[in-house]
Amino acid sequence: MSSDSLAMFRKSLGPDLAQLAEEHLQHDLTQSDRDALTRAASTVSTHTTIGSALGLTLGLALAYRLRAARIATFAHFRAHRAVDQPIAVRFANGREEAIPDLTPLLRPSSIGDIATYAFLGIGGLFLGGETGLVTGSFQARRGVLNGDRESRDRIQGAFRRFQADALRKQADALDRGADGMGM
Repeated sequence: MSSDSLAMFRKSLGPDLAQLAEEHLQHDLTQSDRDALTRAASTVSTHTTIGSALGLTLGLALAYRLRAARIATFAHFRAHRAVDQPIAVRFANGREEAIPDLTPLLRPSSIGDIATYAFLGIGGLFLGGETGLVTGSFQARRGVLNGDRESRDRIQGAFRRFQADALRKQADALDRGADGMGM
């Protein structure tokens, strides 16, 4: 599992594309356009970090609740153990088989607790981070696209030119038979 699996740790598509994007930022946009894009990136980063933290917290809280419910269920099971419970099964042919005591197998264990906290914590981190990434992207897009029309047109034009250059570079790499873009 790479660090790109979690939204909080994603950086870019690779050094070649980062350099290409930086060239387009410097040549195609004004300083106010670059500032707007920087604010948008900061918004996405903030939403992703907050979403990841909230997801992790909620995952761990759910793990705690689940563990408490397992312990309470086991305590209830042990309390009612003294009540008449069958200890053997008698078959029609007269044969009798003992019923094993499953109590030690149902007891909550440290390994189960660790697995619960780990899986629910990681799941919450993933879900919260991805949700933060989506909400941050929508918020950033709204902030960039609701600016003045000239700025929006410059940003969209620069992005289209960047996409065209990135696709050309990828096509050249495919023609050479190399995967030099990291895609």
